[in-house]
Amino acid sequence: MALSLARMVRLALVGMMAFTSIASALPASPVPRTTVQPPDTDPFYQPAADFASKAPGTILSQRKISAAFFGLVPIDVEAYQLLYRTTAIDGSAIATVTTVFKPKNAKLDRLVSFATAYDSSATKCQPSYGYQLGAPQDSLISSVELLIIEIYLALGYIVASPDYEGPEAAFGPGRLAGMGVLDGIRAVENFKTLGFAANPMVVGVGYSGGAIATGWAASLQPKYASELNIKGWVQGGTPSNLTGTMYQLDNTAFSGFLPAAIAGLSRPSAYGAELIPFIKEIITPEGQKALDTASSECATADLLAFFEKSILDTSFQSLGDAFIFDPTIGAVLSHNTMGVNKDETPTAPTFVYHAKKDEIIPYADAKKMVDSWCNWDANVKLTTYASGGHATTEIIAIPDAIKFVQNAFAGTTKAGCTKNTELGSVLNPLALGVNLEPILVKLIDGLFHLGDQDSKLKANPVKVLNTNL
Repeated sequence: MALSLARMVRLALVGMMAFTSIASALPASPVPRTTVQPPDTDPFYQPAADFASKAPGTILSQRKISAAFFGLVPIDVEAYQLLYRTTAIDGSAIATVTTVFKPKNAKLDRLVSFATAYDSSATKCQPSYGYQLGAPQDSLISSVELLIIEIYLALGYIVASPDYEGPEAAFGPGRLAGMGVLDGIRAVENFKTLGFAANPMVVGVGYSGGAIATGWAASLQPKYASELNIKGWVQGGTPSNLTGTMYQLDNTAFSGFLPAAIAGLSRPSAYGAELIPFIKEIITPEGQKALDTASSECATADLLAFFEKSILDTSFQSLGDAFIFDPTIGAVLSHNTMGVNKDETPTAPTFVYHAKKDEIIPYADAKKMVDSWCNWDANVKLTTYASGGHATTEIIAIPDAIKFVQNAFAGTTKAGCTKNTELGSVLNPLALGVNLEPILVKLIDGLFHLGDQDSKLKANPVKVLNTNL
């Protein structure tokens, strides 16, 4: 869920150089900056009055866009956006958007669904907005992860990246995000312009906040979207237990993700009916200010606004430490714990990876999730990274994640549950072949700046932000 602010800043700068070098030969922007509108004012995001009568995954509207790295450098691919019908926590209809990137010489029998970790409860941080040429780059995480999407595009995969938090930007409710991913896949498969073969193969990918969406999509798919031809799932740094994640994040440099999660869980499309009256009763003026910031700003600003603060302090809410144990909060958090129900076990091969010393998302919770799935006969590979922290592991694991995706499409993943530990912390620039070396070199540059177990940057991300911007 939480990615280091310092990591975002460093990789944003490193990524910008990478994007510029990759796309320097592309033509200038054909789209004036003023034509890009945020989701709250863009009519494209508003469904027709009768959309609730449509089946989940139905395309409600479509458009071609000019996609760009950091809103500035056009990407030399076909790019489309689809408004589609999906489902809220209570089963009612909502509409959200997925962005589809189609590379030249695309493989038309397969699709990668990439859930980016945008980790925000502000609608202006939706990936579909930030991906557009001319859009401001408030959501640095999505901007940086476009570099990883570039790897999949270079391999010939069509990639879809959904606004899985839904139209209200509900950050935290995993079931809503999981259904958003699955219905996004349905919509992309129904988009005839792409020229897909019948029943294309699909692999879903996500790290950290993106693993909330991917992990729940994997869990819900056997019941919610059994018709999809899912070949595998890749999820890293998985926040499988929101209670454990909240405890680990609270009163740290990454505390700013907690007001965003509380705001997201309280959205009407999520658990607003239960949480809104409860939150109103206990929230303090200072706590309300934090929630208001989280509802209007992206992850970077959230981290700055709530740096090393605690949601368990009475300055935030009146219950103090008892907040997390309240039955109302407890029921919501419990409903968002993976690996609890046997009938919510992935049936497609699943690659789970996590740093043993992850300072943001508890390793023990992810392992417990895997152990439950394995006890229920899932096909899961768990890789534990002995070196590095939360941010570095996303980069170090890229070759393993890509190889798993390739094996999943080929049907050559190993059966049963397997577990291994990786001791290395070096990313080989030729790990994915000479064609992808330039991208990996830029990621290695970012890895160098992160330092051992993220130690160079996690100590004071605010200082790093001020130094580099």
